[in-house]
Formats: sequence, C-alpha cells, structure tokens
Amino acid sequence: MTVRGQFPSLTPLTRLMLRLFVLVPLSSQVQAQHCVWYGECGESDKVPGKKYNCNYTGPPIPLPPEGHELLTELCPGYDYGNQSLCCDVQQLLTLQESLQFPLQFLSRCPACFFNLMSLFCELTCSPRQSLFLNGTQFTSDTAANKTNVVEVQYYIGQTFANAMYNACQDVQAPSINVKALSLLCGKDASDCNATNWIQYMFDINNGQSPFPIIPIFSDMPVSGMIPMNNKTYGCTEGLEDGSGPCSCQDCSQACGPQPVPPPLLPPWTILGIDAMVVIMWISYVAFLLIFIGAVIGAWCYRQGLKRCFPKMYLMVLVFFSFSHPEKGESMDASCGETLGERFESSLRSLFARWGSFCVRQPLVVILGSLAVVAACSGGLVYMKITTDPVELWSSPSSQARQEKDYFDSHFGPFFRAEQLIITTTLQSESVYSPYPAGADVPFGAPLDKDVLHQVLDLQTDIENIVASYGDQKVTLKDICLAPLAPFNDNCTILSVLNYFQNSHKQLDHSIGDEFYVYADYHTHFLYCVSAPASLNDTNKLHDPCLGTYGGPVFPWLVLGGYDATNYNNATALVITFPVNNYHNDSVNLGKALAWEKEFISFLKNYSNPNLTISFNSERSIEDEINRESESDLSTVVVSYVIMFVYISLALGHIHSFRRVLVDSKISLGIAGIGIVLSSVACSLGIFSYAGIPLTLIVIEVIPFLVLAVGVDNIFIVVQTYQRDERLHQEELHQQIGRILGDVAPSMLLSSFSETVAFFLGMRMTCNLQSLNTSSVDTLLDFRVKSTSFSCGNRLDIVCCVKLPVGQEERTDGFLFHFFKKFYSPFILKEWVRPIVVAVFVGMLSFSIAVTNKVEIGLDQKLSMPDDSYVLDYFKNLSEYLHTGPPVYFVVEDGHDYLSLEGQNSVCGGVGCSNNSLVQQVYQASLISNYTTIGFNPSSWLDDYFDWVKPQSSCCRYYNSSGAFCNASVVDTSCVHCRPMTPSGKLRPIEQDFMKFLPMFLSDNPNVKCGKGGHAAYSSAVVLKGNDTSMGATYFMTYHTVLKDSPDFIDAMKMARVLADNITSAMGHKVFPYSVFYVFYEQYLTIVYDTVFQLGVSLAAIFAVTTVLLGFELWSGVLVSITIAMILVNMFGVMWLWDISLNAVSLVNLVMSCGISVEFCSHIVRAFSISVKGTRVERAEEALAHMGSSVFSGITLTKFGGILILALSKSQIFQIFYFRMYLAMVLLGATHGLIFLPVLLSYAGPSVNKAKVFAANKRYAGTEREHRLNF
Repeated sequence: MTVRGQFPSLTPLTRLMLRLFVLVPLSSQVQAQHCVWYGECGESDKVPGKKYNCNYTGPPIPLPPEGHELLTELCPGYDYGNQSLCCDVQQLLTLQESLQFPLQFLSRCPACFFNLMSLFCELTCSPRQSLFLNGTQFTSDTAANKTNVVEVQYYIGQTFANAMYNACQDVQAPSINVKALSLLCGKDASDCNATNWIQYMFDINNGQSPFPIIPIFSDMPVSGMIPMNNKTYGCTEGLEDGSGPCSCQDCSQACGPQPVPPPLLPPWTILGIDAMVVIMWISYVAFLLIFIGAVIGAWCYRQGLKRCFPKMYLMVLVFFSFSHPEKGESMDASCGETLGERFESSLRSLFARWGSFCVRQPLVVILGSLAVVAACSGGLVYMKITTDPVELWSSPSSQARQEKDYFDSHFGPFFRAEQLIITTTLQSESVYSPYPAGADVPFGAPLDKDVLHQVLDLQTDIENIVASYGDQKVTLKDICLAPLAPFNDNCTILSVLNYFQNSHKQLDHSIGDEFYVYADYHTHFLYCVSAPASLNDTNKLHDPCLGTYGGPVFPWLVLGGYDATNYNNATALVITFPVNNYHNDSVNLGKALAWEKEFISFLKNYSNPNLTISFNSERSIEDEINRESESDLSTVVVSYVIMFVYISLALGHIHSFRRVLVDSKISLGIAGIGIVLSSVACSLGIFSYAGIPLTLIVIEVIPFLVLAVGVDNIFIVVQTYQRDERLHQEELHQQIGRILGDVAPSMLLSSFSETVAFFLGMRMTCNLQSLNTSSVDTLLDFRVKSTSFSCGNRLDIVCCVKLPVGQEERTDGFLFHFFKKFYSPFILKEWVRPIVVAVFVGMLSFSIAVTNKVEIGLDQKLSMPDDSYVLDYFKNLSEYLHTGPPVYFVVEDGHDYLSLEGQNSVCGGVGCSNNSLVQQVYQASLISNYTTIGFNPSSWLDDYFDWVKPQSSCCRYYNSSGAFCNASVVDTSCVHCRPMTPSGKLRPIEQDFMKFLPMFLSDNPNVKCGKGGHAAYSSAVVLKGNDTSMGATYFMTYHTVLKDSPDFIDAMKMARVLADNITSAMGHKVFPYSVFYVFYEQYLTIVYDTVFQLGVSLAAIFAVTTVLLGFELWSGVLVSITIAMILVNMFGVMWLWDISLNAVSLVNLVMSCGISVEFCSHIVRAFSISVKGTRVERAEEALAHMGSSVFSGITLTKFGGILILALSKSQIFQIFYFRMYLAMVLLGATHGLIFLPVLLSYAGPSVNKAKVFAANKRYAGTEREHRLNF
C-alpha cells in the first residue's frame, strides 16, 4: 500500500528527506509498521458506557469479511480491501455509533464529511497507526488479561486540520437556524477554529470519547512521529464517488462574492439644505414679489386713473361692477347663467314646498321620521362589537389577511405568546473568575444566582396557575406548546432557567473542594449560550443544555440588554410561555383565554421588591382596547353635554335674565341631540343588518361627525329665522317654507358634497352622512317649529307658561352684529387682504415643504391607554430584545417535491439550485441590515434528506411490519430505509419520497438521531390523501430586531420582495407570513391611498359644488382650492404635532375634507347669489350673513367638545382625535372665515345676471327688498 499523505505545505527539500527516510522503507515492507491497539477491552472509568481499546503493538490484522461492508460505509475513501488493519468489527461498530451525531449534520456537505471521516478512520483503523499515534497511558484489564489504552497522542497535520475546518465551517443545521459547528464544537461556531474543534471531539467531557486523545498539530515530524496529513477536499470540490460540491449555503466559497445591499439614497438637498424647504422658500418669495407687485401696481393704476382720467375711472367701475336693473327691465344673461338660475329656482321652490308641508303636517312628518328611525335602528338587535385587533386593522380582502387565513387554515394559527421581561433592582453585577485560569467574565445583575432563584420561583408559580373554564380546571399543561408530546409532555418554556432544566437543584449544582469551585452555574451558563443544543456540558458538571421540553433555548430569545454576543452582560431576562392557538375551536380557545386572564391577574398582583416585571399576554391588547373604549365613554358624554349646553344657549337670543327660559332654546338643543342620536342609531342599525361588526371607538367618534355636519345647518336655519321678518299677509308655514327655500340649497350643497366625499373615501361615514342629511330635511323643520315657533313667547320646555305679550322683539344677535359691522369690513379692507393672502400662502408653502416628512405608521404604544401595563412591556420590548418576530416563507399547495427539479428549486444542500428558496433566504440573511432577514431558514427538506441517508441511523423500519423504528431502539429486526448502494445514497424521489416522509415528521430527536422532524417540522408540512401526497409547506426564519413602525414596514416590504424573487425562480407561488403583517400592510400603500382618496373626495366636492351652485364652474374650483389648502395644512400640523399617517389619520383627513365643505360652501353660495356691485361688497355680504352661523354653529360647537378629548386616557383619542379634530376645526374656520372671503374678493365668480334679475323680480315691492342691500 502506498502512503496517501501529500504534505502540501512542505518545502521540496523536506519532501525529499521524508521520501528517503520514511516513504521508501514503508513502500517496501508494510510489516515495518505496527498497530497501537486492536479490539476493545475494559469499560472506561471516565465515560460510562464506553470501552477502552486494547493495547496491541503487533502488525495489522486482516479485517473479517463481515466488516467489509461496514468499512466501505464508514470509510468510503479508503479501500483497504482484504489488507490488514488495526481495528476489528466491534471497533468499526463503535465508530459508527460515535459518528452518528456529526454525520447527521455534516454529511450535507460531502467534502466536509469525507475529511472528518478521514480523521477518524485513520485514528481507528489505519495500518500505519504507529506513524502518528502514540500511546502514553495504559492500565491492566485483569479480567481479560489485556492492557487498556487509556490515553494517546494523535499527531495531525496542521494543514489537514485547517482544510477540514475550512470545508466544514459554513455547514448549516437547518432545523435550529445555526451552523453545525455550534453543535459539534462545544461553543458557538464564531468562536470555533480548527484546533479547538478537534480538541473538543477528542475530549472525554463531550461524552463520546472513551479516553483522552491529545491532538498535536504540526506539519513537520515531531519526536519521530509523522503527522497524519491525508488528502483533503475543499467544499467547492466534488468527490471521487460522484458526490457534488457543497452548496452555497454550506460553503461560502461556492457563493461567489457576498451580496452587497444597494446604497441608501442620499437625502435630497440643495446646498446642504432639504430640497423641499429650499424650493418652497423660493416659490413663496417669488409669489410674494409677484403678488405684492400686482397689488401695488393695481392700486397705483386706480389712483392714477382716478386723478388723471376720472371719466375713464368711472367707466372702469361700471365695467367691473353690476348695477341693479330697473323693475321690468330684462337682462342679457348667458345660457349658462339662465340654466343655473332655473336650477336654483327649482331647488328653492322644492324646499319651500317641503318646509311648508312639514309645518302644516307635523304629525305625518314626525310619525314618518320615527318609523324610518325605528326600522333602521331595529338592526341594533343584531349589532356585533369587535375588539379583535386583526379585525380592527386589516381588511378581509387584503393580501396580508388572505395570507394569514391561508397559513392558519393549513398550519394552524401562530401560537399564543405569554411573555415576561424581568429586570432587577439589585446592584448584583458580579465578576466570575474561571478556575484554574482564564480571563474574568462579568455577569449582569439578573444573572446573579439569588436573582435566578427568585425568578425560578416566579416561573414555577406561573406554571402552577389554575384557571376555571365552565366546570373545568385549566392549567398551563392543558394549553401549552409541547412539541414532543406525547413522548415528552413538558411545556415549552423559553427561559434561561431551562439551561438548568427549571430546577433549583441544577442551578445550585457545582463541583469543587474546600478551596476552589471548579464548575458551577457560571460555567454551565457560558457553555450553554455557546452551544444551546448540546446534550452534555463539556465542563465538569456534564449537565445538559437542552430545555425540559426537548429543544434548545437560544440565548437571543431569553436574554436582553447585552452587547454583541456577550450574553453574560445581559441586563434583562425574557421568559416566554408559548400557548397553543386554535383555529375554529372555541372550546380550547376559551380555555386558553381563561388561563391568560388568570395569568394577567396573577402578575398584576405579584410583588417582589427585587424584581421589576413587564409582561404581556396574547389577549392583553384586545383587553386594553376594550378597557380603553369603556373608560373614554365618560369623556365622550361630557363632551356631548358641553356641546348640548352651548347649542341650547347659542341658538337663542337672550335679551334679559327674565327671558332666559324663553330665549335659551333648550328644547331646540334637545331636539338637535335627538337627531344626532337618531342618525347614529340608524347608521349602526343598517350596518348591523348587513352583518358588519362595529367597534366601540367608532360608536363614540361617529356622533362627533354627525354633530359637526348637522349643527351648522341648525344654526343657519334658526338664525335666518331669527333675523327674518314675516311678510305682509304671510302665514307661518309660508314664512318657514320661504326661509327653508332660501337656506336649504346651501345645506344641500354642503351635506351632499360631504356625503359623496365620504362615500368615495369611507363607506361607514358615507352611510351615516346620508341618514343625517335626510334627518335634517325632515326633523329639523319640526324641531324649529315646535320650539321657536309653536311655543312663541312661551317658556322653553314648559310651553304652557306664557309671558306677557309685547315683550318679544327681534334683534340681530351679537355675533351677527359683530360680523356685519366690524369683522367683515375689517377683513376685507384693502390693506388687510394682501396680508391675509401672504400669511395663508406662507402656511401652505410650509406645509408642502414638510408633507413628505410626516412619519408613516402607528406606534403600537399609542393603541393602549396611558395607564396600561402593556406600555411598560412595549418599552422594554424595544429596549432589551435582540431578535425580531419569526417569518415563514410559505410554499402554496401544488409544488412538485417528488422530482429532483422540484426539490432543487427549494432545498439548500448539495445539488440544489443557487436560486432555490433556501439559498435565496440564506443570501438575504447575509445582508440582514438591508433585508431584515436575520438567520438562515430552517429547512425540513434538507433535514429530511440528511435523515433518510443510509449512512444515518435515523431512518429505520421494522422488517416484519414496515412500521417506523426510532434510532434509540435496539432491535435486530430494524433495517435501514434505504440500501447502502450508489442509488440508495441519492435523494429519495417519487414514491420513496412520500414513503419515508411521514416517519421523519413523527420522529423525535434524540442522542442517536438529532434530525428527527417531529419537534421542528410537524406543523411545517401538510400531508394529504392519507399521507400519500404533499400539500403546502413553510420554511421559517427570523426577522432582525424591529423597534418602530418604519422597521416593521420595511421588514414586510423586503420579505415580500424576496418572496416574489423566489416565486419567479421556482415558478410556483411563495409568500412570506409573520404575525404583524396584517397590521402593517396598510402602510405599504398608505401614501397612494391617501392621495387617491383625498383626490377623489376633492373631485367629488368639485363636481357637486359646481352643479348645486347652478353650474358655476369657477365657484367649484375656488371651493376645491380652499379645501385642498386645508388638507395640505393638516399635513403640516401632523408634522408639527408628531401625528403619523395611518388608517386612523387617513379617516380623519377624509373627514376633514368633508367637514371643510361646511366652512366653505355656505360662504361661496352666499357670494354667488349676492347682487352687490363689486366682489369685495359681495364677499363682505356673504361673510356677514353666513360667517356668524358657521362660526357659532360648527366652530364653537366643536371647539368646546374637542377640548374635553384632551382629558381622555386613550392616547389614540388624544393624538388622532383631539389634535386632529382641533386642527381640523381651526384650519377650517380660519380658511373659511378669513382666507376664502379674501380669495373671493380677488377672484370670485362674476355675478349671475339671471339670478339678480330673478331676485329683483321676486322681492320687488316687498319688505324683503331691503335684504338685498343689508
């Protein structure tokens, strides 16, 4: 036999010397070599269950024929044939057993496993053992009359060791998302190297090596020994038996250049300043220069014309004004003006008749209205109130919701999580000094042993919580996640205490003497955080790291507040109790909810001065939303009371204290509130009929909208009546009909505009508004008649008491007088108007500059009351946790796993496509800062391929029955699933694939087979047709740490991009799923949705305004411009006040769009029907007559109610309702009552000649004629 050593790193002279002194003698006579051992002897006194090898220094002995097949299996690269070896069949069997665990994890990379087997085959059986193996300690086996080898030195070439490590360092363990060396090196893979890995494998503390094997690394001969330096294969190389190179996932060298994330787009700046700010400043300055120049130029022109050419000046005045035609004189009106006047007259006539009818037939109107209200409100019997966050924040038709439903229906809902984050008030930081030597290791305060004991007591108390569900008792064991059940029914508890098997005794376990402690919980902790899946601490304790539930406890899931991977510096402990979730199983779900309720109650009442605990249960958010809604009810009621009191007082003209009960209009206020409640009840009833669930927040907030929409209409009607004088021989019903004919078109304009806007933007608001419009047109007239008119000079409420006649007189109200005599003339002064335009355009410019800076998303903390225990949990969650939520890449039903092509498009091992699902997710994890994919995915397919290999002891079945035989079973009737043949070593396809897959998914991992798929993958694969075909499957990994809304939004966006790439490569649908996607999906399109919905609403307002103003196109444009300015300014307020853009704020923006119509439409219509001579005079008249109603109606009414919302405990109320409603009212009022009149005075539509002629004709010779001129 020739020597296979290559000695690649030696110099030519050294190689020549070795050939002269070593290789030539060996090639001539094998007998010059001798063995170090042969066969097995006595039991190891250091590693129970293991045996020493027998000392033997004679020549190699021929291997019996029954060992040939086993030798070929274990050492395929060393075909010794019938030549002699230094091992017998039993030693080969022991080697096979010892290498089962590394085989299952490293065989996915053929080159890595070949090199590893070379290391052990040469050690165990090489006929040239004596060249590199030196026995140093022996004991006598008196029973067998033999000598035990109890210690050897193994001389290994450093080149070989490095090459073996390099081929194996990237190999993955898919089931637990870590590198395989983390399981095989005794420490984290990042701390592993060629030397300490081999040292660990040969250390008796690993539980596998029966005696110390001391590796000595050198490429040069040492002490007459020639180091073993066999040929190795790199992970990019194929083997001689046809095995291909390792995959990119298991061999970074095979991947080519590491992916580089695209560079972040630099901020858009000009001269180092935000570009939008610069652009808007320039635009604003340019506007001011042009506008001020135009104003000054126009003034100079008028003054010069007036002084120099007075006649021409008068002609210009006549041209730009319009004088009233004489009675009977016809007008030269255009076709459009005539059409607009006829439409206006039709509306006026229709509403006049309707008002007259309501007054003459009050009983019919009342009963009819009550019948409609009763019919609609009857749906409240079927009303369902939802507090489910998923229902509240996602649409059933959304992509994320459909994907969640798909995941839940195929794999079951994501488990419920009960989580604690624990810190300590004690200053118990400590420094651990390892014995006998080593650097000091600092330990954070929560890792003090006394603190851990207290936390373990708390954890045990939680495990012992008993809840009641009906007549049943529910414990954690009844509902917890137990992945190895029924073989191991221990609950999964992700806690650092599971490193100590949740035992006080294990926590106190230590080894030492009266002077030193050799090993204790410090050493065990440090070992377990490096190798969490280890079955045996290699320190002197030899305690396992696996949790009691049979799975690993990863340090990044149970520790918080550490830096990098220095877990010993942790400042917080995280304990998670995963609880089973149930899809369409109300009984078991009810049990889980009952236990969670007791869990919350227990922790609220728990007290330990040394521990600070924040916690959350799966039901916590829903419970807190319920509590929030209920607690804010009183705030909402107070707000309505304030608005009711104001309406009652503001609608009246209180002339003296003696007439308070006559003039206060309390009954009118009550009627108004009744209309609001009726509208709300009708709307909720209609939606309840339709089976649409409602929320408490909607029920509380919607009345604000109805009141905002309707109350100004009440003020317009009432105040118009209060300022009106009944005409000669005019009856009451005629007067009210005439008044309604005058004002109802304006009410219709605002109400219908809002209805259309809300309908196109938010369906809920649309239906509510429609009912409000109809109720105003029917009940309002009765309300006005029954209070202001029917009681006439009688005490309000007590109508039977009447004051003496002659004490009632009609006067203008204070606000009307103020607007008419002072405010309107001041705002429209020639020097005030340019200032108004400059200020409002400045506000607009600022708002445009910051609109793109409004944050998108909703901080989850805002959904909680400000006194909620969940807020502390959210705070600590972002402060301490070091990993994000799990994410599943779901392969939908229908993919072909039975063919090699279908397997290659998914798997990540040898022969798999570089664009496979697993490979792409792995590549994404390499640039986690960009993709937010934190880890390599767990791959059931790759683990199944490793599990089913014939070299592994995992896949076996009973030869007699065909039933699965677990690797831990010792039974000669158990045979390997696949033969040790070239075809048997290939991946299973077609029927073989499905034949053994159910066995894999039912196999619990154990010492002899760590690849069993029951714990990790039992829910990851859907089997159909009595386990004969494949359904949907998933591949799980984790996101990186996500702390705020932009992080969550970006994570979902990147996961979807990755899934789309995978779908394109596979040719089959793959989608990502994580529990938070349904809440954050809206933000992927929130900007587009906002622009679209506000744009559509504005377009609808423009169309309706244009039509209902008598087809006056320019009036619609001006209304739309003003409302658009209000909306843009709302974004400016959102940026200033830290209000993010989300579904709640978008609803408010649509509401703002609609409610702004109330501030604008009445003024514009009053301007359009005014017959004054100039635009300034018409604007002044419109502002005087409608401004007071708008100000006293919607502005002051809402202002008082909104201020009360600031006292709410709900942060959503405070931010998204108090702040946005306040901004909505203030911006609407300022634009409607300040900017819009000024805009109309500059650019308002010209007077409609047909309307003027009709008005003159209508009021000629009547007392109403003076209203045309104040």
